[in-house]
Amino acid sequence: MIKRFGLLAAPVLLASCGMPGTGGSDEAKSGDGTDTIELAEFPDRPYWGDTHLHTDVSVDAFGFGVRLGAEDALKFARGEEVIATTGTAARLDRPLDFLVIADHSDAMGATRRLYDAPRMMVRDPTLRRWRDMMHESPDQSTRAVAELITAAANDEIPGALRDPERQAKATRDLWDRHLALLDRYNDPGTFTAFAGFEWTLMPGGNNLHRVVMFRDGSAKTGEVVPYPGLDGDVSGLWDYMEAYEEKTSGKVLAIPHNSNLSNGMMFELVGPDGGPMSAEYARRRAAREPVVEVTQIKGDSESHSFLSPNDEFAGFGDAGWDLGNLPLTAKTTPDMFAGSYVRSALLRGLTLEQRIGANPYAFGLIGSTDSHTALATADEDNFFGKHTGNEPKSDRAMLPQNLGTRQGRFGWHYLASGYAAAWARGNTRAEIFDAFMRREVYATTGSRMVVRLFAGFDFSENDWEGDWVRAGYTRGVPMGGDLVDAGRAPVFLVSALKDPDGANLDRVQIVKGWLDADGTQREKVYNIAWSGREGANADALPPVGDTVDRAQASYANSIGAAELRATWTDPDYRAGQRAFYYVRVLEIPTPNWVLFDAKRFGLKLPSEVVEASVTQERAYSSPVWLRPRKTPGDAPPIMK
Repeated sequence: MIKRFGLLAAPVLLASCGMPGTGGSDEAKSGDGTDTIELAEFPDRPYWGDTHLHTDVSVDAFGFGVRLGAEDALKFARGEEVIATTGTAARLDRPLDFLVIADHSDAMGATRRLYDAPRMMVRDPTLRRWRDMMHESPDQSTRAVAELITAAANDEIPGALRDPERQAKATRDLWDRHLALLDRYNDPGTFTAFAGFEWTLMPGGNNLHRVVMFRDGSAKTGEVVPYPGLDGDVSGLWDYMEAYEEKTSGKVLAIPHNSNLSNGMMFELVGPDGGPMSAEYARRRAAREPVVEVTQIKGDSESHSFLSPNDEFAGFGDAGWDLGNLPLTAKTTPDMFAGSYVRSALLRGLTLEQRIGANPYAFGLIGSTDSHTALATADEDNFFGKHTGNEPKSDRAMLPQNLGTRQGRFGWHYLASGYAAAWARGNTRAEIFDAFMRREVYATTGSRMVVRLFAGFDFSENDWEGDWVRAGYTRGVPMGGDLVDAGRAPVFLVSALKDPDGANLDRVQIVKGWLDADGTQREKVYNIAWSGREGANADALPPVGDTVDRAQASYANSIGAAELRATWTDPDYRAGQRAFYYVRVLEIPTPNWVLFDAKRFGLKLPSEVVEASVTQERAYSSPVWLRPRKTPGDAPPIMK
């Protein structure tokens, strides 16, 4: 998150440069893997992963204290035990299927180099003070990085850190080592290791960050280095991506995240110059950014209660994060919310498409962690925090966490969230990446529930009696797909299965957004399937109940359902309507990581924190879009 640092750019041996992993051949691991495993006819299962993980190469993560590198991160994601920076044994109960290590492209490795530098060699007084703070204690190291992030937001980075030539050399060395490691750990059919980085644009401290994810192995990704972020605008990133694809014939995509911390800048109605958005810009954004990270540790970005007052489940994970941007150098006002949350962005996309013939916000939805501990876990009972400073310890839930003012945000505002699920035909770079591109992906806040959505015009209840998945693909489109208006209401097949190791399901909902004939944006949440509550009114569905024992951080699966499914026809369809539909699945109430901490450490927490720590984990599918026939500028349907 720093301006192209070049300080002390001598190569540093990092933990990511250790022994190679095990698995298939080096040749298979350096490519996409599609020719090494048998693929299913249709996407046959969701593959679980994290596309947003930081290690000791990230400038902020190292300053926050992490000492684990990429190899530790890969081992942990594959299900192996590692020792966390704070000395605790760490292991996932269930391994992930894929991982993107997304270290910051700016100042890659710079804080480690500053930490390792002889003090007499650091002549800039600010840098020397930060170096001393990093050596003094973990808390002071965290404060040093907080100052550094605020300095970056205010464009006040010391000049000694602005040496593009030195930083380029250091980045090249780190990137080459990293890519070789990824190829060794990539094991088609078992575990997929993607190359990636985080591009960090932060004007005035407002978050416009993207994770960049490559489809390819080192033969292609080694032709470039990560693109620096704090200067310029997003068009420069897209130029970089297009140049990479032209040079290598490879593929790359970008994933915006933490729109909730953008103060309305992530999903604007205007172009980058403040004037009307052009169709070319909108098409380019849609092509380069097919998915959005809707939930993660720093809050959930689905919607806000101010924007969706009739949605009782809006506002999940907003507490603390809706106060302002990341360093709280600028507070958020209600007029900014619509540009900061995903549901409003989807609505804005419909408006822009009607106005200019292209939709920049026709994106799919995923979750990921944004963990800066090198440990990709979104499990409530196994949460290692945002950064090393709040790995498991007795006081982390109540400690101030805001990086700028140290006010307004506390440990309990962090979410143990989230994961990305990709419907694919096999576990390879090509198959999972292509699922992202066609938007056949969904987000969860940590649960591994299985969610499937198909939309068409002639589905019926009878389809459940046969091969309904084949019917979904041959007579409709899956999540992420486009439907062209056929003059009759769309019909949806929706299936949700509980996480086999998790909580039962409360309900399945469809969230619809559309434009009225006069262009007014509308939204409505429909309950389409639920557990128990026979005879209940779908428009006024009572709560499922609450079995959570707060003191014991436990719950009972005596309520809810293991499976819910529905065939649903839109009752509010109007011919020629522009609309989107996505599925939201809610589990029954369960304890979050704060209550697990309270039990583990014998804590007495304020009552409001206890109650805020009983949550309903959820999933968000990518939308399906209903588009008018023969609309100028319409792109062809994504799915066949």
